[in-house]
Amino acid sequence: MLTNASKYAIRAVLHLTKKMDEATKMSGKEIGSDLDIPEAFIAKILQKLVKANIISSHKGPKGGFYMSKENLNNNINDIIWAVEGRDIFEGCFMGLPVCSDENPCPVHHIVAPFKEKLYMKFNDLTIKDFADEIKDNGTHLTIKGINVKI
Repeated sequence: MLTNASKYAIRAVLHLTKKMDEATKMSGKEIGSDLDIPEAFIAKILQKLVKANIISSHKGPKGGFYMSKENLNNNINDIIWAVEGRDIFEGCFMGLPVCSDENPCPVHHIVAPFKEKLYMKFNDLTIKDFADEIKDNGTHLTIKGINVKI
């Protein structure tokens, strides 16, 4: 359901939460390398995230990307919307042009509750909440094929 761009954006934001202050900035190249995401692709994603105020950045020799306290108040949907647009949860799971409760595709009634629950969970958790939940539950973020606890 989520595109690679959305998945990469979420991973990049969560990776930046490990370094939650303006003094510790990361370059796009470093983020891409750490997460095994092509540099050109992650650069475009990071720029969209900065433009949407999901992450912060400074230009120059000591510049880079970082998470401000204000950025941490965004939610996961904000990340997805910055990359994909706001209608990502409204489209048909099977890609049909018309799909609704009144005119369902073959999997609509299975997928619709899942999409609604996912939307609500992503909307209710801030980035900080999500990062804390990951840390508290011992979830891992794959970095260069190695599972690293965050």
